Amino acid sequence: MITKWMTVEEILLCYPKMVPVFAQHGLACPGCSLAAFDSLEQAAKAHGVDLTALIRELNDTAAEACPTGTLAR
Repeated sequence: MITKWMTVEEILLCYPKMVPVFAQHGLACPGCSLAAFDSLEQAAKAHGVDLTALIRELNDTAAEACPTGTLAR
């Protein structure tokens, strides 16, 4: 499960297919030098992104990639 406390880099390393989700929310996180340090919450706040919607979409995308309901990490 993806949470607001995870760093952007951690999410992208665990779930590389999340790049388009970040892009849809206006976040160019894969190329950002702060991805290793910023939590998802910090990145969303810095860019004016709805954190709840972003987390929901990230988790929905992760669930689709792993339909058994177990998100491998």
